Amino acid sequence: MALEALGWALVDERRAERLLSLTGLTPERLRHGIGERSVQAAILEFLANHEPDLISAADALGTTPEALIAAHRSLSA
Repeated sequence: MALEALGWALVDERRAERLLSLTGLTPERLRHGIGERSVQAAILEFLANHEPDLISAADALGTTPEALIAAHRSLSA
């Protein structure tokens, strides 16, 4: 789910820049660490902290905001 969320976030340049800025991730870190739970959790936390993006991402991914939040919690545990 985090990989799909990342793809959704990167489609929009402003949102992608905000993702990098707020998470502290770099493009290199994303490329090399996307399989890591901490990176995936950071992506979902980015969505969880901004309700409009959370709702838009959920709609685009065919899921619910609650499912994205649950995935974040699971990765953060």
